[in-house]
Amino acid sequence: MRFLAGLSVGTAVVLGLSLTPGVAVGVERDVATNLAVPWDIGFLPDRSAVVTERSSARVLSIKDGTTREVARIPGVSAQGEGGLLGIAVSPNYAVDRYLFVYYTSTSDNRIARFRIGETPQPIVTGIPRGGSIHNGGGLSFGPDGLLYAGTGDAGNSANAQNPNSLGGKILRMTAEGRPAPGNPTSSLVYSLGHRNVQGLAWDNQGRMFAAELGQNQLDELNRVQRGGNYGWPTCEGPCNNPRFVDPLLTWSTATASPSGLAFHQGHLYLAALRGQRLWKVPVNADGGVGQPRALFSGGYGRLRAVASAPDGTLWFSTSNRDGRGTPKAGDDRIVSTTS
Repeated sequence: MRFLAGLSVGTAVVLGLSLTPGVAVGVERDVATNLAVPWDIGFLPDRSAVVTERSSARVLSIKDGTTREVARIPGVSAQGEGGLLGIAVSPNYAVDRYLFVYYTSTSDNRIARFRIGETPQPIVTGIPRGGSIHNGGGLSFGPDGLLYAGTGDAGNSANAQNPNSLGGKILRMTAEGRPAPGNPTSSLVYSLGHRNVQGLAWDNQGRMFAAELGQNQLDELNRVQRGGNYGWPTCEGPCNNPRFVDPLLTWSTATASPSGLAFHQGHLYLAALRGQRLWKVPVNADGGVGQPRALFSGGYGRLRAVASAPDGTLWFSTSNRDGRGTPKAGDDRIVSTTS
């Protein structure tokens, strides 16, 4: 089932979406404030959080109400949409202590791993960067224990269909950065035909989803299939071509521009930048989706990261200091909600 959400207020009413500015869905509280573009959120086994700041190249720890810097990633080039982006916690963190980060350097986008207190070591290099746009940055471990990365086309749409380019893809790899067993080919590429993937998530059945920024018409929520081709640049949104996988759900770019994605208590939550809201999308038993609902519309400004926290709450971050927003006192912030 596929829905088109947010094309107009009238369309939103038909779909039963909440577009009330600042509407709340539960108890909200600030977890951290005065941050510099917090881009992604992960959690350690002790339930503390690790957060990347795009502009500062800092990795922060948030524990028991205290925020402190635990690492600063060398070689980060924070220009435009680039900088320190995704973070992923090793599923074996209690033993190996590894954190993984996705970041923009002066020459490419890359993935590195490190232990707190040690120098990060790149494990994947050569992901295209195109000036200041379409760097991707999604980074997550899947339920199979393998590391996935969402990349952008680097402003060159041909990269998305080029099997020899790491741009415009979802990559799947081992913790050492090698192509994962079972990939469609001997490369890192798991799926292709993407424009700019910044959010990855899995539901409780192990099904994978990705949030993708469109060009100027339609943003997408995709169900990710091994070897699937998602159509960019031929398609923006569905194109009903058997060569390509159509999205589960689309939004107008004005109501979404999606970044972070998380699965939490039976729903996908998609953080919208330009749309300045959190989209709540029910996931059906067959892996399809129901009607989306807009939360916090306009209440916090641009929303970037979203994560399911160990205490059962949902965390999301603002992105009002990224050069495209209007910061308020205390921005940027991370907010916890009981959703």
